[in-house]
This record gives sequence, structure tokens and C-alpha cells, in this order.
Amino acid sequence: MDEETPIVYIVDDDEAVCRSLSLLIQDVGLDVQTFNTAEDFLAAYDPAQPGCLVADMRMPGMSGIELQHQLVEQGISLPCIVITGHGDVPMAVEAMKAGVVDFVEKPFRHQHLLDNVQKALQIDARARRRRIRETDIETKTSSLTAREKDIMTLLTNGKSSKTISYELGISQKTVDFHRAHILQKMAVDSVVELILLFREPQLA
Repeated sequence: MDEETPIVYIVDDDEAVCRSLSLLIQDVGLDVQTFNTAEDFLAAYDPAQPGCLVADMRMPGMSGIELQHQLVEQGISLPCIVITGHGDVPMAVEAMKAGVVDFVEKPFRHQHLLDNVQKALQIDARARRRRIRETDIETKTSSLTAREKDIMTLLTNGKSSKTISYELGISQKTVDFHRAHILQKMAVDSVVELILLFREPQLA
């Protein structure tokens, strides 16, 4: 299976629920993997794999919310939807505080769950694109010399070459020389693009 293809992970101790949810989600063209315990899921999950999680609230061993807490402790930002047949307000509040995408009570409309799954997959995709972008910027920045990093900081703060040369006590020609190297190493064509590189993008 292609690692870039998102997978919807279903974790529920009820085999019938696993089957019905699996068929529902597969029916809209999504890949599904099912697990009967949170422990089995944790043992098998690869954080590099895009996707989202649909977990039952009450299961033998680790509950759905406990599973969410475990993911957070391990630094895994897999969007989680918790489903339950025994919901109440305090439980819902606890689930949302734990960072779940939604708390869905049984019986639920199929479309409601599918909408939440699509929402969770979009959250995961945005987060992964953001991490890839941040890693790329960090890699490029690490290739700069200490002087280039100083000049880049001033450039991204809107300082002109003339102002930078004055503040750093170097010639404007030297600033322009370093600026050319900075743009090349950061793979941008202008200072404007350099500034935009460090702004938080609106990722669709």
C-alpha cells in the first residue's frame, strides 16, 4: 500500500462494529485498517503513515481517550475521533481537552461520521505538509554561515542593505555579496520571497 495514501484506523473491541465501520468508510473510497485493542494499534502503527483514527471510548484495557493521551505522549499527532454508546457532557469535555477531533455518540448518522473522518484526514494532511515545509526551511537555514544568518534575520525584518551594512559595520558590497548567497541557499529569487518563506502559509 502506498505510504502516501491515508488510512483510516478503526479501534474497537466489537468485531461487528469494526466490520460495519470498515465497510462504511471503504464505500467512500478510503483505505481502512481495524484493530480490536488500542495496544494492538500502537504496536502496529507507523507515524510516517498519513491517516486518522476512529476509536471506541470504552474498551478492555486502554480506552479511546487513553489512546489519544498515549499518542500525544509519544509525539504522534494523528487526528482522533472518539465514538461511544455511553456519552455524557463530562466525558465529551474530557475527550475534547485530550485533543480529539470530535466526540461522536451512538447511534450516529453515517454521514456525520464520514464528515468527521474527512475533516480529520484534512487536518492530518495540513499538519504533514507544514512539518515537511518546516524541515525544508531548517535544512536550508543550517547551510548558512553565522554571518549569513545574521544578515538574513535583518533582511527578513525589512532592513535595507545600507542599513545592514551600518548595523554590522561592514560594507554594503559585502552585504550584497552575502545576500546573493543567502537567496541561493534558501532557493528563492528575491528578498520578498525570502520573507514570505518564513510566514505561516494558509495550507488548504
